[in-house]
Amino acid sequence: MRTAFPDFRLGKVLATSFTGTLSERHGDAVERIPTPHRLVDWLAVNGLAVDSCTTAQLDRARELRESIHAAATAAAIQDALPASAVQVLNDCSIQGRAAAILTPEGKRRWRLSSDSCVEDALSVIAADAISIIAGERDGKLALCASPTCQAAFFDTSQSRTRRWCDMNTCGNRQKKARFHANKRKASRSVE
Repeated sequence: MRTAFPDFRLGKVLATSFTGTLSERHGDAVERIPTPHRLVDWLAVNGLAVDSCTTAQLDRARELRESIHAAATAAAIQDALPASAVQVLNDCSIQGRAAAILTPEGKRRWRLSSDSCVEDALSVIAADAISIIAGERDGKLALCASPTCQAAFFDTSQSRTRRWCDMNTCGNRQKKARFHANKRKASRSVE
């Protein structure tokens, strides 16, 4: 019987979605790409299909993921970018072969060649992270308000005041906790 993997938490921004493959970083961490095949699955879901992945490539992908998270976190709190994270982002960005294409709807998509490898997909993710961290896109980097998550996310809401990386998980969990705390407080005051 095949072990079930946790669902992917997909977002609209490739780089921060990629950092979401490790969630609950400050609680009971959930690794969403525990195997090379699972990374291949995540890449395919995000339009970066590759045929295979080695353990070394998975390790490199995780290194990129953590570097994006470190750099995005620093940018969100307006701190200096960690030099080691910047180096990994730059190295991954220049190692791949991918082409930006324009869709009929006027959107940019990335196309990998038929013989593309994981490094090509990682270069696209790194380039996306660089554009966000460099401030080239409309939005702002923020950190999830959940104390167990604190994921970096790219806030494109009109007011730029979004608090949660994902309303369906972190936001709902915090709202439920607040509701139950208020309910307990109200029941104690009635007694």
